[in-house]
Amino acid sequence: MAAGWGLRRGLARLLLLRDPRGARGLGTARTFSQQQEFTSLEEKPQFPGASADFVEKLDFIQPNVISGIPIYRVMDRQGQIINPDEDPQLSQEQVLKFYKTMTLLNTMDRILYESQRQGRISFYMTNYGEEGTHVGSAAALDDTDLVFGQYREAGVLMYRGYPLDLFMAQCYGNVSDPGKGRQMPVHYGCRDRHFVTISSPLATQIPQAVGAAYAIKRDNASRAVICYFGEGAASEGDAHAGFNFAATLDCPILFFCRNNGYAISTPTSEQYRGDGIAARGPGYGITSIRVDGNDVFAMYNATREARRRAIAENQPFLIEAMTYRIGHHSTSDDSSAYRSVDEVNYWDKQDHPISRLRHYMLGRGWWDEEQEKSWRKKSRQRVMEAFEQAERKLKPSPQHLFSDVYHDMPLHLQQQQTSLARHLQLYGEHYPLEHFEK
Repeated sequence: MAAGWGLRRGLARLLLLRDPRGARGLGTARTFSQQQEFTSLEEKPQFPGASADFVEKLDFIQPNVISGIPIYRVMDRQGQIINPDEDPQLSQEQVLKFYKTMTLLNTMDRILYESQRQGRISFYMTNYGEEGTHVGSAAALDDTDLVFGQYREAGVLMYRGYPLDLFMAQCYGNVSDPGKGRQMPVHYGCRDRHFVTISSPLATQIPQAVGAAYAIKRDNASRAVICYFGEGAASEGDAHAGFNFAATLDCPILFFCRNNGYAISTPTSEQYRGDGIAARGPGYGITSIRVDGNDVFAMYNATREARRRAIAENQPFLIEAMTYRIGHHSTSDDSSAYRSVDEVNYWDKQDHPISRLRHYMLGRGWWDEEQEKSWRKKSRQRVMEAFEQAERKLKPSPQHLFSDVYHDMPLHLQQQQTSLARHLQLYGEHYPLEHFEK
């Protein structure tokens, strides 16, 4: 009240200076009411940093202003369409592609996971339980849209037709690996399929993706960028920078957060106190949605509409896909140390994206048990053939350690290359050089 009265007194003095006749009756209600329209305009907030009204009651904003952002879905857990208006009406051929991609990815995961456990490769990360987020979103994109993955988006690349032998080559680091064996396993990349090579540092791809989206906007290209990351990565500073730049620069980008419940061993209850990741979007000025990540049709609808609007309106969108990581974080992790077997079994048996889509196809008469057995056998055979070929191939030449960085090799790398050659000449019998390309 004191601040408000001081403002009124100041306005009164200003009126006195402008019109001496206002000196009479300054304290009367009539004179003040005559100036009310002027003062109300002055009392509206003029701050450039926010849009709001003044209030006279001290009241802090509570974090739980709403009960929770709702989760959009199309199918229930039994594969039944809930609202026919939300059915994407996909053809049998496309739905079968969804299912075969998801199950093929699942088969590849099982074989490569066991391969690591047998000491054949150094590292692996499975995608169990998150297949619906990959395939549903990938199907809604254009093949030329640029993808920035984190490290659990193999299904996106598989949906775009990346061959099994190259997946295997990358994990084995053999001569067929486009990265020439210089990356950890599961760090895929493919220029032809517009999939930017994955890097290990968490969340670095977020501001990079925004930069790519800004370049696409300046080029007036009818393309979008999609950037995948986990809810754990959203705690990194790079996420803040990326969200803010995308919003202020009006970039055609889809921020796709896979909220799978755990950032390695840290559950969401220990990661943040707010309502997930979608709740952060409005704070940055980003249109947001929360989706059932185990519903491949919901993922498809949300990603398709977000992409359409991102390109048409040049603005970013945030999609939070609610899902569950059924497997360990990686082969370096033992999730039994921080979650129960019953919890994992629930998601594996009761709410799995693959079983939900299978129920849908069975209900339509598009799939049956015989087709299931035949496809499982065929898909395993395909993966095993690629696996066996990858194991037989040589490793890239050690000389590739020094290539593909500089157009003209600098002196310090020349010296290292010479030093390595001399070392191998003297002590080569201690290294398995027969397994490397000459």
